[in-house]
Amino acid sequence: MRILVVGAGAVGGYFGGRLAAAGRDVTFLVRAQRAEELKRTGLVIRSPRGDLTLRDVKTIQASDTAEPFDLIVLSCKAYSLDDAVKAFAPFVGPSTAILPLLNGMAHIDALKEKFDASQVLGGQCVIAATLNREREIVHLNDLHSITFGELAGGSSDRSRAIDEALQGAGFDVAASESILQQMWAKWVFLATLAASTCLFRASVGDILAAPDGRRVIEGFLSECRAVSAHNGYPMGEDFVARVSGTLFAEGSPMTASMLRDVENRSRIEADHILGDLIRRGGVEQHNDAQLSLLRLAYNHLKAYEARQAREA
Repeated sequence: MRILVVGAGAVGGYFGGRLAAAGRDVTFLVRAQRAEELKRTGLVIRSPRGDLTLRDVKTIQASDTAEPFDLIVLSCKAYSLDDAVKAFAPFVGPSTAILPLLNGMAHIDALKEKFDASQVLGGQCVIAATLNREREIVHLNDLHSITFGELAGGSSDRSRAIDEALQGAGFDVAASESILQQMWAKWVFLATLAASTCLFRASVGDILAAPDGRRVIEGFLSECRAVSAHNGYPMGEDFVARVSGTLFAEGSPMTASMLRDVENRSRIEADHILGDLIRRGGVEQHNDAQLSLLRLAYNHLKAYEARQAREA
């Protein structure tokens, strides 16, 4: 199976690098500067699960020509999706499968509009990784997994073939027969975490130390669950019990990656993670004097974006 990984940053570089090291036929779609970096120093991963330096990395650029790939793995930020689609579109053929690892759901709609809907898979990943100053991929904890599946549910020859190609590459892989339910579950959790930690500009532990901190996190979780249920993906008490150990852990230093982006004065995915959740409905409408918690957090982040644009 010929695999194209779009980008060689923290997420795409990690999973693509592991796949390439395991002998899979992997090519990275990168810009000229990143291609030169990889040629000069190789693809370097620093990880508790084992370091890796991969030489002679196969790369391609958007202006190049190549036969269509069997699988395209997409792991860009939501605000870079349009540019990413333009870059990899020439490498999509009639039988190409597109596996996005973005959070939320708006990217699924966008990909289905651009390509044949049957070519788009559902997917998600769990990993904490970043690029350091040397442009090495630094894996920050033990978690590294990909879950994927057919958007229509169930299994297929295609999903089984992809599962076989991804297995045994040094990270966890699961083929799901209900990937949309799992994607919504992750979205609800991440939106709750992002809204809470960004609004307070604090970790989970610090929020819980505030007089009404727990109530606010509970409010966010309730609103996010309401949206999910409104769209046909209810999150029951088993889900609440599962995420509560993280969202209500006393003294926890956990923050959302979106807060780290805010603190670094970087671009954020406010529209994709919170704005689109609000747009999909399910939260009781409030008058202007009684904004829902989700709308309050979203407006907080949009004000941040406005300031960033003004100061750019």
